[in-house]
Amino acid sequence: MSSYVIIGCGRFGSAVAKTIYSLGHEVLAIDMNMEIIQDIADHVTQAVQADATDEATLKSLGIRNYDVAVISVASDIESSIMATIVVKELGVPYVVCKAKTELQAKVLYKIGADRVVFPERDMGVRLAHNLISKNVLEFVELDPRYSIIEIIASDNWNNRTLSELDLRGKYGINIVAIKRGMNVNISPESEDMIHSKDILVVIGEIKKINKMSEENE
Repeated sequence: MSSYVIIGCGRFGSAVAKTIYSLGHEVLAIDMNMEIIQDIADHVTQAVQADATDEATLKSLGIRNYDVAVISVASDIESSIMATIVVKELGVPYVVCKAKTELQAKVLYKIGADRVVFPERDMGVRLAHNLISKNVLEFVELDPRYSIIEIIASDNWNNRTLSELDLRGKYGINIVAIKRGMNVNISPESEDMIHSKDILVVIGEIKKINKMSEENE
């Protein structure tokens, strides 16, 4: 069981904290707002009202003993920076920070953040792809060029093998899994059959995935 400290428990931070706790891990939630702490107290291991930029306070809470820190105070960049510096100096091995802009991300990486996430931007990108291509269920951007997505197999793919579809040859993308009901076929082979409404997990260039999706809706 790993241990996590979540600093800043707004909508994003509280969702992270509650989910990690529900998965059986130790979670310490920290926020300046007592009302927020009261709301989340029953959904985490421990909830504390505290100033996360105060090194003495975090030290007294035993932050150095946690495996991961999530800094979710992107609206206050100064507090985000200070909290990141403090938890890194206290020895937390892995620090994830929420950011709103690329500039914030650059600063956070420079002061020691191991990973920076953009929840609002990422959700906007996912929604946009879903609105444009109705068969896109999930979208994860790996970098500006490549992504992993879940798409619903179109009707004209029904009862055809991966070899017959030749998506790699036509579009330069790879199918890494096929989900059919509760069954998941990891690393499918060329002779595996696709059925209408299967969920395909594909990886490739974003523009090529979009082209494939548009041509097969």
